[in-house]
Amino acid sequence: MKEHVEYILTIDAEGNKLSGDKYYRFRLPAGIPAKDYWSVIVYDKQTNLIIKNGQPWPSVYSTSKGLVVNADGSVDICLGPKAPVSGEHNWIKTLPGESWTLILRLYGPMESWFDQSWKPGKIETINKFSIT
Repeated sequence: MKEHVEYILTIDAEGNKLSGDKYYRFRLPAGIPAKDYWSVIVYDKQTNLIIKNGQPWPSVYSTSKGLVVNADGSVDICLGPKAPVSGEHNWIKTLPGESWTLILRLYGPMESWFDQSWKPGKIETINKFSIT
């Protein structure tokens, strides 16, 4: 079995490239298939390096302090230039004028990843005022 797998996204649900000017939600449905842990991290599209956005580590992961899990067990990752009203726990800052890539990593991936009975959501563009 693999130590980890990566799921890479460069476009939103409508097929548009990801932009640092917009606000997005990336939903991980309940039952995230990672025995060890999972992480979502953002890379700068131009340099292919981790984005330098002023956050110590531009990611959200299963062991993040204060991680907010929805009542149904899903996790929403917020991405955009300003933090959501609800706080920064599930937020990764993006940079206006910059394009980026999102990588979901599953450490200790489980069978539901390989048989595709679990699939991550798409990156949805949202209105910054609707982030709660």
